[in-house]
Amino acid sequence: MSRGVRLFRLSFMKLLILGATGHIGRELVDLALARGHIITAYVRNPSKIQRREPQLIVTQGDALEADRLTQALRNQDAVVSALGLPARQALRPSSFMAESMASVVAAMKRAEILRLAAVSAAVLFPMPGPFYAFFRWLLKHHARDLSAMESVIQATDLDWTIARPPRLVTGPEAAPRAVVAGLPDRARSISYRSVAAFLLDCVEHERHVRRVVGLSQ
Repeated sequence: MSRGVRLFRLSFMKLLILGATGHIGRELVDLALARGHIITAYVRNPSKIQRREPQLIVTQGDALEADRLTQALRNQDAVVSALGLPARQALRPSSFMAESMASVVAAMKRAEILRLAAVSAAVLFPMPGPFYAFFRWLLKHHARDLSAMESVIQATDLDWTIARPPRLVTGPEAAPRAVVAGLPDRARSISYRSVAAFLLDCVEHERHVRRVVGLSQ
């Protein structure tokens, strides 16, 4: 959708969700359908999505496949990325997040999609204290990959939003505390569902465009 057309909030949007089978991704699908949007869940293993609804389109593909992504992106209004790594993989060197986002950005440019909301992590904030220092050490490889991913996003002219939540937990939806370019005081955790709701709010209402936002419950 072009910048010139987006003068008001649509009653529904066509959203492509990446990472739809993960914790945040499943909450994104659930909330977006409840809000009346049409969802394309772009996933490597479609069998992991059991629900069947007219507004939910499940498309098989890998985030690294820019050509397949481009086809899936036709006529979409926005991309919401909940891509992540399993916990064990996040402890090892990887470039998956950066490479995947480079593919996503390339596909968005080809399909002329401007709006992107993506999940990163609060570990990238230079917060003091042993609590944050421990997680920066533990997740140093993943943090390097996430930093490279964010650089890929920020180098574009897309209308992007990057959300950096702290420790993710199971819990109900609640309005998060959000700080631009920083982390809320005493930020410790936030529910997957609250992060999903924040991302949807951003794309629905054009909030936090071209901003990095720290979140907490």
